[in-house]
Amino acid sequence: MTTRIEVVGRISGRRRWTVEQKLAILRDAFGSGGSVLDACERHEVGSGQIYTWRRQAMSGELTGVQLPALTSFAEVEVAGPPMPATAPPEPTLTCGQIGIELPSGVRLTVDGSVNTDALVRVLAVLTAR
Repeated sequence: MTTRIEVVGRISGRRRWTVEQKLAILRDAFGSGGSVLDACERHEVGSGQIYTWRRQAMSGELTGVQLPALTSFAEVEVAGPPMPATAPPEPTLTCGQIGIELPSGVRLTVDGSVNTDALVRVLAVLTAR
C-alpha cells in the first residue's frame, strides 16, 4: 500500500514584482472571467496586495503615468436675473373675456374679438394631444 503525499510549498519572505508582473496579475484577477481568489492562489499573493496594486494602477502610481489632477475648487459667480429694458405692459382686462379649461389642464383666455376660425384650429390641436 502506497500513500501519496503532496507538499505545497509557499515562498516566504519579501518578493519583488515588476510592473509587468503586477499588471499581468491584475489582468488575471479582474479581467474577463477573472477571479481575485484564483489569482491569489495561482500567483501566491494576498488579496490585499492585489487590491493595493489595483488602486495604484487606477491612480497611475503603479505605471508612473500620473493622471491629471481634477480641479477640487472652481470659483463661481452667481449673478441675479437680468433686468428687462422695459417692463411689459400690464394686461388690461375687458368685459367679454372667455376662460376655457381643457380636460388636459390647458387654460385659455380669449375675448370677444377673437377670430373664431383661428380659435377652432387652436382648440382642435390642443384637444388632439
